[in-house]
Amino acid sequence: MFSEVDTRSPAEVESQVQAIYLEMFPHGNPGFTSTAFALAKRCFEGEYPGYQAIDARYHDFEHTLQGTLCLARILQGRHRAGVAPVSDARRFELSILAILLHDTGYLKVVGDNEGTGAKYTLVHVHRSAEFAKKLLQGHGVPAADITEVQNMIRCTGVNVDLSGIPFGSELERLHGFALGSADLLGQMAARDYIDKLPILFSEFAESAAYNAGKMTAGGTFASADDLMRKTPLFWEKYVLPKLQRDFLGMYRFLALPYPDGPNCYVASIEANIDMLRRKMAEVAG
Repeated sequence: MFSEVDTRSPAEVESQVQAIYLEMFPHGNPGFTSTAFALAKRCFEGEYPGYQAIDARYHDFEHTLQGTLCLARILQGRHRAGVAPVSDARRFELSILAILLHDTGYLKVVGDNEGTGAKYTLVHVHRSAEFAKKLLQGHGVPAADITEVQNMIRCTGVNVDLSGIPFGSELERLHGFALGSADLLGQMAARDYIDKLPILFSEFAESAAYNAGKMTAGGTFASADDLMRKTPLFWEKYVLPKLQRDFLGMYRFLALPYPDGPNCYVASIEANIDMLRRKMAEVAG
């Protein structure tokens, strides 16, 4: 079992990621993790010039931290398994930067006072990739590394054609698939996932209203209850196949011990889904 981590605490998640990084790469940059987390935290708190603090209530900084911790654990499991191609410290660093920035597309610019960042649901992946480019250019990150970060961010798109992402290497592609897996698993395994589903619906509804006439995820749900009723199918028909097929089963590296041990993320999600089914059955009467 993984140790219990409060994903509301950036410091706790940072500490876990730092420990994983230095276990994998003892000679890695000891200052990388603190620098990366501080940079992302400033962005979400409105300290990046020209941008407001995050006001999307579901896609907040905790959501990002949930995915970040899960990604670090997937990469750790893969590293321990010794599979090829073998990762390196820089690719781990770029992966962490990518997931820390993967939802910055929900940030609003200064002067944008209409609604919340949830209105950008349809375009948030593109906005995140562009924000990451601008941010990292300002910190002197090489262009090739920025492109890699952007490619990994693109893996989080709901309807993305993964074959159309111009990965520079097989290792970059695998790290992108690990990131896409972690984005899904981190949120759905959270203890309060069910409680947050009405908040997620409100984001979809805001996006639908803002993007009138365009197809949006909110258009498939009549209400928060409708979203909750359909979430088990979302897990079974969309998330699991995506994890297993599209993302090449990268989630399996979360098994402790690998490969035959329990996968606590999958177990937590299935417990959430079972609880949700019972809850909706009670509502139905």
